Amino acid sequence: MPDWPLNLIRAADDNADFAAIIELIQEASRWLRKKGTTQWDRPWPSLAARDSRIRAALAQGKTWICWDHEVPAATITIDPDEDPYWAAEDRAEPAVYVHRLVVSRRCRGQGLGAALLDWAGLKGRREHQARWIRVSAWTDNQGLHAFYEKQGFSGHGFHPDDGYPSRARFQKPTDLIPDADCRLFRLVEPS
Repeated sequence: MPDWPLNLIRAADDNADFAAIIELIQEASRWLRKKGTTQWDRPWPSLAARDSRIRAALAQGKTWICWDHEVPAATITIDPDEDPYWAAEDRAEPAVYVHRLVVSRRCRGQGLGAALLDWAGLKGRREHQARWIRVSAWTDNQGLHAFYEKQGFSGHGFHPDDGYPSRARFQKPTDLIPDADCRLFRLVEPS
C-alpha cells in the first residue's frame, strides 16, 4: 500500500486539463528517451494531429485524469468505440480500448498504472459489456510490452505497418479482472 495520499480521478475537462495531460506526456517522453524507445519523441503524426486526438477524446468524455492533491498523477483514455487498427474479427467482440495511459514519474512504482488498467477494464465490462480490454503499444517499447504482459495481457500480434507507431497489440479478458475497489484512487463524480 502506498504511503502517499489517496489520488482522486475524474473525467478530464478540455479547458482545465489539456495542458496537464500534455505535460504528463512530455514528462514521459523525456524519461522514455533514456529507455531506448522512440515513444513520444515527437508527436505522431504531427503536433496538430496529436493535440486534435487528445481534445476529441476530452470532448467525448473518454479521458480521465488522476490527481495527487494539486499535481497531476496520471491520465488514461478509455474508448468503447471500435479501434480501426484492430482486425474486423477482433472488433466483432465488445471491447474497450485504452490510449495514452501515462503515470507521472513522481508516482511511479506504486501500482497506479496497473490499477487504472483494471479500473478501465471493469468500467468497460460494467458500462459497455466489454469482453476485452485492449491496448496498442508503441512498437519498439519492449519495457511497455513487458508491463502489459505482467498485468495479464496477452500479445495479439501487430497492426499492419502503415506508419502507425503503436503497432503491438495486447488484450486481456475483462472477466479476469477482479471486482475490487481500488485503493490507489477515488472517483470524483461530476457536480
